[in-house]
Amino acid sequence: MVSNDFDLVVIGGGINGVGIGRDAQGRGIRTLVVEKGDLGSGTSSASTKLIHGGLRYLETYEFKMVGEALSEREIIMRSAPHLVWPLRFVIPHTAEQRPYWLVRLGLLLYDVLGTRQLLPRSCGLNLQRHAAGWPLKDHIVRGFQYSDCWAQDAKLVAVNAMDLVQRGGAVRTRTKVERAVRIGPESHWSIRLIDTEDTGKSSYVTAKALVNAAGPWANVVDTQALGRNNAPALRLVRGSHIVVPRLYSGEHAYLLQNHDGRVIFVIPYEGEFSLIGTTDVEHDGSMDQIAISADEVSYLCSAVNRYFKQQLSADDIVWTYAGVRPLVEDENVGASQVSRDYGFDLDGAIGKTAPLLTVLGGKLTAYRELSEAGVNRLLPFFPNAGEAWTKRAVLPGGDIGLDVEKAKREFAAKYNFLPSSLAHRLVHDYGSLADDIVNKASRLADLGQYFGQDVFEAELRHLCDHEFVRKAEDWLWRRSKMGLHLTAKTRAAVDAWFETNARRGNNA
Repeated sequence: MVSNDFDLVVIGGGINGVGIGRDAQGRGIRTLVVEKGDLGSGTSSASTKLIHGGLRYLETYEFKMVGEALSEREIIMRSAPHLVWPLRFVIPHTAEQRPYWLVRLGLLLYDVLGTRQLLPRSCGLNLQRHAAGWPLKDHIVRGFQYSDCWAQDAKLVAVNAMDLVQRGGAVRTRTKVERAVRIGPESHWSIRLIDTEDTGKSSYVTAKALVNAAGPWANVVDTQALGRNNAPALRLVRGSHIVVPRLYSGEHAYLLQNHDGRVIFVIPYEGEFSLIGTTDVEHDGSMDQIAISADEVSYLCSAVNRYFKQQLSADDIVWTYAGVRPLVEDENVGASQVSRDYGFDLDGAIGKTAPLLTVLGGKLTAYRELSEAGVNRLLPFFPNAGEAWTKRAVLPGGDIGLDVEKAKREFAAKYNFLPSSLAHRLVHDYGSLADDIVNKASRLADLGQYFGQDVFEAELRHLCDHEFVRKAEDWLWRRSKMGLHLTAKTRAAVDAWFETNARRGNNA
């Protein structure tokens, strides 16, 4: 019989929620993470996919936040090298932008603010001679180059959840917290859960502490599920992205300084495409219908068209996505200037009131640091908890080492019956866990049903059994972006398989 009594329940299965759950479980605090949809189905799968310090935040003097984020870059890279890898960024410079010397000074500061052992330093570029200048308009003659990292954001959520479960914790997806109340003399939380795919089916769990990590839905949880009328204020800012056929060759990205002072990234994406984003606009619409606006499409296309010879229009777009960032409210600045730093609101008293910790703000790069800090805030309520541990820990699949190309070659040689494209993709998506997918197979037929385009049943079963995948879209558009590559026929076959074979991914 599975116990429904937990030390900690975390509301929200985004990167911060699963990060806090993983950290707490690793310290001996029995933890359940509850997510109303799929893991990472909100903001955590709608980012610009960057693990970075935030170069532009130097202008607002957020040196501490930038330095900490730069140090986190390499910690996260070492923990999941198959999901996080280095990327060189090119900054084209023109006369109407920030002065050349100021940008160079900012990059020098960026090089030294945080720990940097794996990534090369910044440098100046002659874009008339360097290949990075070829796609750009002829009047752009010089620029800069610096390093940050790119990440599979939703996959990073999944492996954190996997680690939580492997350490004895639990995750329940497609489950909504309907109500949470403090109970009785022991002052614990009683939490009513509703299965969102089986309307009316409810269950109860108890917890000594509760974390609200629902991101942009945090205030909704506070008012509707927790009955609070004094919840901390959040500012909801939408960031939207477009994906177009690849604009240039080369594995570098571009950071474009726009006329309004913001920056836009153009990033090589999924081999065949370029990812362009992001915007920063106030979001005052429904949280159930988050989508890019026509104005945002025009804004992103115009930013690219100021720099690139190849001109973009809305007709070139093959996919869009948008997410809402929950930022700590600051009425004195515009949406793009609101700090991306994080904070916490702790409500509770030792020996008197069961604690509620609400997560405020944050960014993908800071998730591990935020998670550690959040659990540290709860330690007075758990005096027997262990020490912080995630800084040097490897996430599931991440023990392949930093040389991912070598790991690909070795995997392809070990399973030489696999098409090389499939072997390389499995290592990039699963790291050392790719061995579990192929398992004892000695031929392609051993991998089960074939759907076309290098998709086999063995991979889909692994996703159901270990990555909490319940629907085709969970894999096609979150754990991976295979939806961009597969034909309508293959996608339909994958969808039909999940409808018949997907098992509940809940572990509580």
